[in-house]
This record gives sequence, C-alpha cells and structure tokens, in this order.
Amino acid sequence: MNSIFNQHKKFLIMSKKINVTPLHDRVIVKPAPAEEKTAGGIIIPDTAKEKPQRGTVVAAGPGKKDEPVSVKSGDTVLYGKYAGTEITIDGADYLIMRESDILAIV
Repeated sequence: MNSIFNQHKKFLIMSKKINVTPLHDRVIVKPAPAEEKTAGGIIIPDTAKEKPQRGTVVAAGPGKKDEPVSVKSGDTVLYGKYAGTEITIDGADYLIMRESDILAIV
C-alpha cells in the first residue's frame, strides 16, 4: 500500500507545471539528483558530489526564426558540466540553457 502512495506522490511531483516560458532557443531543465553512493557502495559526502550532467526538459522555447527547437518537454538530456544558469522557481532548482548546450537526448 505504501509503494502505491509513493508512486502516486512521484507522479504528482513530476506533473507539476511551472509558469515560466523560455524565449527563442532557451530550454528549462530539471537536473537529476546527484549520486549518493558509488557502484561499490561507498557513500559520497556532500562536498565531493559532482554536479549532475543529466536532466529532464521541463519547458522549451519556440526556437530561432529558421531553427525550431528539437527537444520537447519530458525529454531526458545530457548537457555540459557548467552549462546553463541556475534558477529557482517555486522553491525548486532548475537550469535554463541554450539548446546548443544540450549534448544528447537519452
């Protein structure tokens, strides 16, 4: 019963809409959480955690005049380590970046 509640809770969090629309070729990405443990089971302290390089597209702008944006909301993407600008919307952390900063769609 508890797992059903947790799945429903995750769905509600993921389906939360933001009231920000990016302009031109900008994309808003929700970064994936940083890894807590290594593959061997060693717990990583907060000071040693690396910035995530994977996230989910939350919103995308319409694109430039002759170049539409190729990513859409819900896509999981890989981006450069220092790409984008960190922003906070309604207490949640996001990155806003150009589409050209996105390296791949996973």
